Amino acid sequence: MAKLYFRYGAMGSSKSANALMVRYNYIERGKSVLLMKPSTDTRDGATRILSRCGLEAECALVEDLDLEAVKAGKYDCIIVDEAQFLTKEQVETFAYICDMYDVPVICYGLKTDFQGNFFEGSHWLLARADAIEEVKTICWCGRKATQNARLDGKGGITKVGDQVVLGANDTYIGLCRKHWRLGDPGPGLRAEDLKREAEKEN
Repeated sequence: MAKLYFRYGAMGSSKSANALMVRYNYIERGKSVLLMKPSTDTRDGATRILSRCGLEAECALVEDLDLEAVKAGKYDCIIVDEAQFLTKEQVETFAYICDMYDVPVICYGLKTDFQGNFFEGSHWLLARADAIEEVKTICWCGRKATQNARLDGKGGITKVGDQVVLGANDTYIGLCRKHWRLGDPGPGLRAEDLKREAEKEN
């Protein structure tokens, strides 16, 4: 029986790189893979997935999923990046695909937002996934990073604002719970942020 996987991690844990490497492994073995992401994620283009380490590939949008093609056996696996942006209905559709068409679906995404709250997609993936796995990374202090912090550009982090603000290393950082609670992105980022702020004022 195919499984619905949720592989989650904090910002900077190489989730997209993992997704692209899994896709490559399937293709290398002669399998057909459908690589997807929700249309919410437009950082690297509407239909492109790009990892921090330079891996990239074209992808389809979750909103354009063709269930008839899945039912007809066109795909051996479906891989979804930025799965935190899925809706409950989309998560249910992927669970249905696993159960009824025996196609594994592997979802990569954040578990929580910058305020420590679940995204809709991660909430329902945690409820429905057959396998939940953590993609690990570390905080600047060396502890495991479990929280996603939004940088405020002034040497700290913010916990105020819209849930979805697209960004990468210049906007978000993975922190351990202690430093997320303290609002401390680390000495290197504090210095960089303060330098940028001073340059803006001059």
